[in-house]
Amino acid sequence: MIIVTGATGALNGATVDHLLETLPASDVVVVARDAAKAQRFADRGVEVRIGDYGDPSSLPAAFDGADQLLLVSSSDPKADAVSLHRSAVEAAVSVGVGRILYTSHQGAAVDTPFGPGRDHFATEQILAESGVAWTSLRNGFYAHSLNWLLGAWRETGVISVPCDGPVSWTWREDAAEAAARILLSDTAYDGPTTLTATAAPTFTEIAAIATEVAGRPVETRVLGEEAYIAAQVAAGQPEFMARFMLGMYEAADQGFFAGTSPLLGELLGREARTVRELLEAPAAAH
Repeated sequence: MIIVTGATGALNGATVDHLLETLPASDVVVVARDAAKAQRFADRGVEVRIGDYGDPSSLPAAFDGADQLLLVSSSDPKADAVSLHRSAVEAAVSVGVGRILYTSHQGAAVDTPFGPGRDHFATEQILAESGVAWTSLRNGFYAHSLNWLLGAWRETGVISVPCDGPVSWTWREDAAEAAARILLSDTAYDGPTTLTATAAPTFTEIAAIATEVAGRPVETRVLGEEAYIAAQVAAGQPEFMARFMLGMYEAADQGFFAGTSPLLGELLGREARTVRELLEAPAAAH
């Protein structure tokens, strides 16, 4: 049995959809904090269980019977994500889950400026010490983030960033499908498993792609960190979130998102989708 948390979200929800293309509904269970939000899976015959990382007592029953358990990472930037993840792993261990798969992130490291990257690395250490077989899906930074990170480049011809570095922008849809293929595979994929697009363009290189897509000049302006924070706050962004995002840019500048791997394309049986395809498509498609 495969049990999937976070299936009411876009990433793991799409993974469940791909699993159901191959498996009968009786072989899949989804865990949600709110069963009503998982009704589309219940309508297809999938068992829906209630489980909340913030309520550890709810988790053993939610995870019981899993040959494989796909744990989605916490997406709340204000939460103690590592503590939440620890509760989930401990519950999985307590009921004898066969393998834990965790949605991590490329560049997970103790010294990354990007806060979630530090949380992912800490969670991987918890998994490594758990005694359970585990796979950490180190997905590339999700490409749909560019829909807001690039700002109104189509109108202004400008992409403003605090600093610039390479990022292997990866379509979330591709990562979701790859997770399903790993879950269905006979290969273990032990430990950290990198799933990225095949290129890692800088924002300057993205501006060059945008120029070709738009048929008009698009440039990247590197503002510097404090000017970037000031501009974000002036535009209405809370300073907390502006500094949170600054960590992403700093990590890119320091090379934490620069690596690429062919594995994603191999799992998909086709080329992973690209930044160019994202810029050419309507933003609403992502």
